[in-house]
Amino acid sequence: MEKICKIEPFKAIMQTSKNIQDQIRLEISKNNLNLTEFSVLETLYLKGKQNIHQVGKSILISSGSMTYVIDKLEKKELLQRTECPDDRRALYITLTEKGEEFMAQMMPEFQDFIAQMFEHLSHEEGLTLIQLLKKVKT
Repeated sequence: MEKICKIEPFKAIMQTSKNIQDQIRLEISKNNLNLTEFSVLETLYLKGKQNIHQVGKSILISSGSMTYVIDKLEKKELLQRTECPDDRRALYITLTEKGEEFMAQMMPEFQDFIAQMFEHLSHEEGLTLIQLLKKVKT
C-alpha cells in the first residue's frame, strides 16, 4: 500500500507537467515558435549575452541541438552570434533589436498566461507547492 501512495504523487506531477507544457506549447506556437526556441529567447532576454553552453545548460538541451535552434532563430533575425574576444572557439549569442522588441512585447503576455494557469492557488498554496517540489527535487 505504501508504494501506491508514493506512485500517485509522481503520476500527478508528470500529468500536471505534461498539461502545463502542452498549454505553453500551444500559446507559444501562436508566435511561430516552439518551446525550445522560446526558451532560448527568454534566457537571452532575461540574462543578456550568453555563450551557447550557458544557454544550453540553462534550458537543459545539448550543444548540438542548440546549434540547430540558434540557426533557426538567426534566420528569423531574432538573435545573432558574436565571437568571444578572449576565446575564438567560443561564440556569444545575443538578441537582435528585432528580438528585443519581440520579447519585450511577448514576455508580459507570457507572464500573464502563466499567472492565469496558477490563479487557482492562494499565495500560501503557491509557496507550499514550491517547498514540496524543492523537497522532491533534492
